[in-house]
Amino acid sequence: MARLEVGDEAPGFALPGTGGRTYELEDYRGRKLVLAFYPGDFTAVCTKQFCSYRDQSEKLDGLGADVLGISPQSVESHERFVQEKSLNVPLLADEDKRVARAYGVLAGPMVRRAIFVIDEQGVVRHRKVTLVGLTFESVDDLQRAVASAG
Repeated sequence: MARLEVGDEAPGFALPGTGGRTYELEDYRGRKLVLAFYPGDFTAVCTKQFCSYRDQSEKLDGLGADVLGISPQSVESHERFVQEKSLNVPLLADEDKRVARAYGVLAGPMVRRAIFVIDEQGVVRHRKVTLVGLTFESVDDLQRAVASAG
C-alpha cells in the first residue's frame, strides 16, 4: 500500500455517492477539498463524527473547502445513514477500497479514519491518519487544517 504524503499529488477518483451522483476529484479543481475516510456507517465513532459535522454545519460551511466522506459501504447504506442521522456531508461508496488503498488508509480489510486536505491544484496539504480510529477530527481541527493548507 502506497503512503500518500503532504506535497504529493492527490490520486484521482470517481465514486458513486449520496444524492444520486458520481463525485470526481477533478470536479473540485480550483477549490480546497477535505476527504474524510471512515470505517463504516452507523458505527459509534463514525456516527459521532458525522453528527458533529451536521451540528456545526455553519462552521463547516465557512471552511472555504468542500467536505466528502468516503467509506467502503454501498450508496444504499450511505443514503440510509444520511437520512436517519440528517447528515449534511456527501458520502461516497468505495466498495472495492481502491481509493482507500490509493490514499494509503487501508489496514488489512479495514479503512482507517483519516483526513486529507487537498489544495486547489490537487496537491495534498494536510494528512492525518489514525491508527485505531477511536477519535476523529473535529470541525475546529478541520478549520486549522484548511487554514494551514494555504
